[in-house]
Amino acid sequence: MDAWLAHALSWLIPLIEAVGVAVMLAGFLIATGVWLAGLGRVESHAAYLAYRRRSVRGLILGLEFLVAADIIRTITIDYSVHSLLMLGLIVLIRTFLVFALHLEIEGRLP
Repeated sequence: MDAWLAHALSWLIPLIEAVGVAVMLAGFLIATGVWLAGLGRVESHAAYLAYRRRSVRGLILGLEFLVAADIIRTITIDYSVHSLLMLGLIVLIRTFLVFALHLEIEGRLP
């Protein structure tokens, strides 16, 4: 791999990870803000379900960025059997999390 590409990726991967974390935090903050703004106007159980749905969407989207950064790192920088196995485990865990979160929020299988 060219040195300039390795250097660019060494900056890009942490940036993608930071975006993933920021998306998760923003999702929770926005969901909390919408929930607090609706207090007293909406039935509490419905407001809670909407809050959970919004916060989980932010969590899932943030996880997508983190997995993308791991994929880029594994393929371009640390291409070994160990890193591929770790990436596979991360993707498997992420898939299970998204499946479980979707089932909890929607109440049905995706």
